[in-house]
Amino acid sequence: MAEGTIATAGGIAARHEETGLWGFTKPQAVAFLLMLAFVLVSPFFLYPVFLMKVLCFALFACAFNLLIGYVGLLSFGHAAYFGMGAYITGYAAKAWGVPPELAILMGGATGALLGIPFGWLAIRRAGIYFAMITLALAQMVYFFALQAPFTGGEDGIQAIPRGTLFGVFDLTADLTMYWLVAAIFLAGFLLIHRIVHSPFGQVMKAIRDNEPRATSLGYRTDDYKLMAFVLSATLAGIAGGTKALVFNIATLTDVHWAMSGEVVLMSLVGGLGTIFGPVVGAAVIITMQNYLAEFGAWVLVIQGVIFIACVLAFRRGILGEIAHALRVKL
Repeated sequence: MAEGTIATAGGIAARHEETGLWGFTKPQAVAFLLMLAFVLVSPFFLYPVFLMKVLCFALFACAFNLLIGYVGLLSFGHAAYFGMGAYITGYAAKAWGVPPELAILMGGATGALLGIPFGWLAIRRAGIYFAMITLALAQMVYFFALQAPFTGGEDGIQAIPRGTLFGVFDLTADLTMYWLVAAIFLAGFLLIHRIVHSPFGQVMKAIRDNEPRATSLGYRTDDYKLMAFVLSATLAGIAGGTKALVFNIATLTDVHWAMSGEVVLMSLVGGLGTIFGPVVGAAVIITMQNYLAEFGAWVLVIQGVIFIACVLAFRRGILGEIAHALRVKL
């Protein structure tokens, strides 16, 4: 009964817009087909390693957006799950000879195992207090990674082998590795979309919009927030593990607080609370980092200017403003 009440109170319009497989609206279906076409065609025209980096960070940003965009929880510590996922995946692949598919799953499991206690502690507070708790916990993970023997300290874990997928496909070739990364990204993206458009997702949005009302209707909101937190951390760990295999290295950069800030920037630039926004935001930020690298430290200044411009002129983010102008949901 409670689920029906929540749907009626806050999500009935969204339910009416759902059409087709996986709850895609028509604009979302068109956007997904365009994204799918780009993913399939782009490696034949663009550098595969660059594209793999975009897809890894796009999945990371989508995982972060699941928490902030649909539950309203701003985490400043998502680098902890991304970075430790990278470390565990890299160590398992290099030291234990674990095949890539299992190593990436171990990265996701690491994110989940961290997300359970960290989320349990953090959700007891809200707003800036929640954000500061997640940042403090992430800094603990950073100093652990700095001191732990298996992480390699400041040198990180280098020369991580990509291995052979299912014992058949050699991932040494960039194009072969790209198809694995693309499959992981698409699977993660579709999973997030399904979560958002499920009854569980409707409750998440109800908590974001009016938590006291959701509580009054009988929902244990802390349980829903914890589940969303763990799901987000798990996907962030998978993204980090995939990145470690792509670049054959896991370093302190992956667990540094700046990485948490970067994923916040990607989500804001693309559009919070939109399915495709984080993908666009990740593509914009990674493209700037790649093609403006010759400017050195000025890249950060340029990113700052773009961020300020987005906050002032595009408060809903790039895709959020487009969706608002067209009056569609993306």
